Amino acid sequence: MKDEIKHVTIALLLRHGYQGLRFRDIAEQLGVTRANIHHHYGNKLNLCEEVIVEYVDRTLEAWTANWTGDSTLFEKVEGMMESNRKRYLQFNPTGRTAHPWSLIGRMRLESNVIGPRAREALANFASELNRLVIAGVEQAVANGELSADAPRADIALQLVAIADSAGWITQDGGDFSRLEQLYRSVIRIVDNAYGRHGR
Repeated sequence: MKDEIKHVTIALLLRHGYQGLRFRDIAEQLGVTRANIHHHYGNKLNLCEEVIVEYVDRTLEAWTANWTGDSTLFEKVEGMMESNRKRYLQFNPTGRTAHPWSLIGRMRLESNVIGPRAREALANFASELNRLVIAGVEQAVANGELSADAPRADIALQLVAIADSAGWITQDGGDFSRLEQLYRSVIRIVDNAYGRHGR
């Protein structure tokens, strides 16, 4: 039951935000009573903190595996893009809609009302993502994939900015294609300017 509650909570947080989330709506979608949800989580703050922290941890786990592997920088960027696509398709199964799908982006908008554990998880996500991407760019320079004069911090900044804005880019664009174009254009620009082997 707890996993079902969490799944529905993510969808409702994306749609209505923290302040718009109601136990009544969760209960109706699951066909249970509000008392059942209270029994498992006590209150909205506890439920949302657990959901947000777990979501951030799972996302970081996947992105850590992607960014610390032996693949090329360009493959790592593709991996990040595909991770975004997978989460986008969970809430936009036809691939042609712009429903919200980035829980991290959505909860950042309400960081003043979510609990301290959730705020800490979001802050940790930002710093960890930045660290992972910088390390990936540094590895690309060390491996000779990028030239020594590649502006590591600038490249990382662009990639992190895309990741941070991914949800809003798909909503503005109406589907995933604009986000995909943005990832691929950064890959091409970096490769044309600093790549050793060309693509």
